[in-house]
Amino acid sequence: MTTVTSSTTNGVTSYSGTASSLTDTSTSRLSQDTLDQDDFLALLTAQLQAQDPLNPTSNADLVAQMATITNTSGISEMNNNLATISSTISSLASSLDSSRLSTAASWIGHAMLVSSNSAAPNTAGDYSGQFTIATAADDVKVNLVDSSGNTVKTIDLGSQAAGDVTFYWDGKDEDGNYVGGDTYTVQVEGIDAKNVATWTSIAAVQSPADDSSAKLITTLGTYSPSDAIKLL
Repeated sequence: MTTVTSSTTNGVTSYSGTASSLTDTSTSRLSQDTLDQDDFLALLTAQLQAQDPLNPTSNADLVAQMATITNTSGISEMNNNLATISSTISSLASSLDSSRLSTAASWIGHAMLVSSNSAAPNTAGDYSGQFTIATAADDVKVNLVDSSGNTVKTIDLGSQAAGDVTFYWDGKDEDGNYVGGDTYTVQVEGIDAKNVATWTSIAAVQSPADDSSAKLITTLGTYSPSDAIKLL
């Protein structure tokens, strides 16, 4: 219980007393270095209740005290609003993750160029890709080699200027029979090739539970959207 007494000297009211209700089971609240919001409001309320009815606090002091209470309440409300804003931002972040997943899903059925020395057929059964050469070459060939080391197809590209060089195979032999269907290793003859990349079809999109970034499932494996060099 809070006990407060007042006395008036020369028109000035002073207050004294104890605040036993601010004592918990371990340490007096009055011994704390700082007062929290509840303590502050309790003291202001006690001061108003204990004022001398015949000589009340002046209107100016009363307005100042009420303004202090209002400001303190406003700070508390602002903190609650900030918590609500933080929750809203978190919700927006989740929505953005869903949006990114939706965007990646729109890639299904398309093909993307990725850094890889393996070539797989696209939905039409074709094989294609590119590589980079630093200098011009007169006789450039691309061999597609199966898992047993056998060359399934040699693509003769002839003379090529320095820069990016593309290759393509429809998967058919000289008689027009389709002989592709597997994944082959790309080997470039005639010059040192860098940055070998091949086109692969996007079959599905996956969003792992432990990673908000969507993954693209292709005929060559799983990739992130950022792995795409080009998209068709």
